[in-house]
Amino acid sequence: MAKDRNENIKYLLEPRAIGIIGASANRWKIGNSVVRNIVTGGYKGKVFPVNPKEREIEGVPVYRSILDVKDDIDAVCITVPAPLVFEAIKQCCERSVKYGLVITSGFSEVGNVKEEREIVDYANSRGMRILGPNIFGIYSSKASLNATFGGGAIARPGNLAIVTQSGALGGAMAAQAGVENIGLSAIVPVGNKSDIDEADLLHYFIDDDHTRALLLYIEGVKDGASLLGALKATAKRKPVIFVKSGRSARGAMAAASHTGSLAGSDEVFEDVIRQCGGLRAENIREAFQWCKFLADNPLPAGDNTVIVTNGGGAGVMATDACEKYDVRLYDDFEVLRAAFSPVIPSFGSTKNPIDLTGQATAEIYTKAFDAAYADENIHSALGIYVESALLNAESLARVVEPNYERFKEAGKPLLFTLIGGAGTASYEDAARKKGFPVTTEVYDSVACLGAVYAYKRFKDSGPEDSIDADIDAQAIENIVAAAKQDRRTSLLSSEAQNIMKIAGVGIPKSLIAMTMEGAVKSAAAIGYPVVMKVVSRDILHKSDAGGIAIDLENREEVIDAYGAILRNCRAHVPNALIEGVEISEMVQPGTEMIVGARIDKTFGPIVMVGHGGIYVEVMKDVSFRALPLTRSDILSMIKQIRSYPLLLGVRGEKMKDIETLVDTILKLGAIVDKCEGISDIEINPLVIYEQGQGARAVDVRIILSRD
Repeated sequence: MAKDRNENIKYLLEPRAIGIIGASANRWKIGNSVVRNIVTGGYKGKVFPVNPKEREIEGVPVYRSILDVKDDIDAVCITVPAPLVFEAIKQCCERSVKYGLVITSGFSEVGNVKEEREIVDYANSRGMRILGPNIFGIYSSKASLNATFGGGAIARPGNLAIVTQSGALGGAMAAQAGVENIGLSAIVPVGNKSDIDEADLLHYFIDDDHTRALLLYIEGVKDGASLLGALKATAKRKPVIFVKSGRSARGAMAAASHTGSLAGSDEVFEDVIRQCGGLRAENIREAFQWCKFLADNPLPAGDNTVIVTNGGGAGVMATDACEKYDVRLYDDFEVLRAAFSPVIPSFGSTKNPIDLTGQATAEIYTKAFDAAYADENIHSALGIYVESALLNAESLARVVEPNYERFKEAGKPLLFTLIGGAGTASYEDAARKKGFPVTTEVYDSVACLGAVYAYKRFKDSGPEDSIDADIDAQAIENIVAAAKQDRRTSLLSSEAQNIMKIAGVGIPKSLIAMTMEGAVKSAAAIGYPVVMKVVSRDILHKSDAGGIAIDLENREEVIDAYGAILRNCRAHVPNALIEGVEISEMVQPGTEMIVGARIDKTFGPIVMVGHGGIYVEVMKDVSFRALPLTRSDILSMIKQIRSYPLLLGVRGEKMKDIETLVDTILKLGAIVDKCEGISDIEINPLVIYEQGQGARAVDVRIILSRD
């Protein structure tokens, strides 16, 4: 069955009737916990427990089989052992149940992939969708439905929806939300994601008025294209915060064994999620802080932030944090002096951070906040308190609570960092649980404000059409087909250069020589100086094998280099088939970049840009984006890399030809997207010249997809 991600998805979280196959009268069993939580949770729909041996469970009549239920059923929780799940699904399909919530474990997460796939295929073919397996149930405040087997109480109803790949962690997150006094609109575990995944759920929550923010815990992504499409649409309406494990190589292995899914490339995930408006938190504590603040506060009207503090050192730390998290500090010194000099001592500072000095009292803090509140040039503020003799913990409520409320009403985000002893820590804990944005670490508060501004920038970005490069896909596919017929997994250098010519990417002049005499003639035809590279399908990384010689100035150097290249390559790769040596013009120096595109196993066609040359793998100064691309996407990925200032011109150099770089990225993306048979393409280096002078693709590698 072709999945329609929007059709009837609301019946998963708003079922009018729910069944429980595997319901039990034994209070130590999951089947009892699910029934009990549904009944005591205030669910108003119909409940149909199924157990052939019981007559009543938790005061609800029990059915011998789901087939005995005459009413329509929207969803069924399945808690029977794994060997009995398939038969339960068949019965649900016979009763036209819309959603099967397979709580049972013992499927792909332990290697039982085949039966899990059979269950999903059978259900989908009969119009039924599967949530799970390996989940703890589902909670929806809109339906007053707690169909989980957790023993603890779900957090109070609220406006945060949690989607989690880990059942145990999801239950703990629900409990932690209660401790933090964060209300939940829903909590949905996806488990093994055999069918329903995060994208399906985003399609529901985008229109759910009960949900103002979403928190997604992810270990791996199976259908990246669907996730990105759903995320981009949802993030334009409400913030979506991610916590993703599998960041390290060992963590990725653990994720795969835990849920039966691959974590994928963390660098790609980070960049493409940001591209589509998602916010990635480092941990659950940080994610909760962001979710709570973004759900409860309006976005600022502008970018200008002020720091108000009574401790100079804390202000410096906050300044560093603002640079790290891309929070812009307001720096109009004249305006700041006029606004704040009346409220601070003469030995204080109005240069932002606004230093109230150790003499600050609660009243002085409030006057400083009055100035920030009244100034239309100031759009957000960070209040940092360092415990002092004049301002102790007992006075903090007067500083934090009324000022936060009025700033919130005015649409100016205001956050606090409180640094001090036991009394300060006690107030911070109490204030946080009451919903005030207070932390004990400057970087935590600034990270939250950075998330606010990152989300604001995404929401403020207007609609922009994706752009594409017009390439002759058929001509490129002809080259690929010939190489595949030869059973090769990569293209020769000459073939890769032909593809660059077809795509309109500038390349150096080059010729292929089969003999030393031919190399000498080719070098003379091209003109000195020249570069020589081995041509071999078996040697992809030429420099590692000693297969490159550069800056050859005359006939003698070409002869020497030809012999050295052959000796080196035969020594490093004894069985390599050497098909000749490529002689190319020695390109003029410029800024070396790496540009690439590939078919990512999770997100489909993606592009890459970074600082190029021989140290690419050491520096790892690269960024990624997923197709389709807008011009803003490409420019943002270029600006993201640390070496971006090199393109703007340093030490008296002129700006480089960024337009050609953008165009090349587009063309490589179009090649992997439109041309069958190519999985990876990389130019390193792509030498960028001054604005208007273009670029040269010096070394091009193209990898073919394996059928």
